[in-house]
Amino acid sequence: MPNETQIIQDCLTQDRAAQKKFYELYSGKLFVVALRYMKDRESAQDVLQDSFVKIFKYLDTFRFDSPLEAWLRKIVVNTALKALKKDKKLTQSLEGDYMISEELHYSNSGFENLAYEHLMKIIGELPEGCRTVFNLYAIEGYKHQEIAKMLEVSEGTSKSQYSRAKSLLQEKLVRENKKETGSIPAKL
Repeated sequence: MPNETQIIQDCLTQDRAAQKKFYELYSGKLFVVALRYMKDRESAQDVLQDSFVKIFKYLDTFRFDSPLEAWLRKIVVNTALKALKKDKKLTQSLEGDYMISEELHYSNSGFENLAYEHLMKIIGELPEGCRTVFNLYAIEGYKHQEIAKMLEVSEGTSKSQYSRAKSLLQEKLVRENKKETGSIPAKL
């Protein structure tokens, strides 16, 4: 991997070749992040483009006190959340609190052995609020208190959306398993 400090310094001098190299190095990974939040590739591409505008605008604020990829991912996540809020669909899908049984909430999720691509596909099929909270909590590692603040909802809403996401994912897995094997697994 090229020296990221040097690439950043070159980007800061408005070196177009360095900016292109920077984009080529990180755009693929960051597109995957955007795609997890957005419903389609076109919206994810818009988020990626907006994110890179911000990245190049604020690159001088990166202080090397955290991994560069984490800083970049945070920009993409925040840009995606802003796009979802602007579209108003996120707010509408977060409005309902969903009660999920405690047994389901604390049981083995059944996601451990899924292929990454398949898991990303079924996560992408979740309702927008569930998908957003699931991504923030399960994949990005945010706490419910942080998610509540980011999405401007209650902590309980964040928890219920996460539980609902897990429930919907488990239901989908049970249906798929039933189709494949003709039986329902004893326990996920």
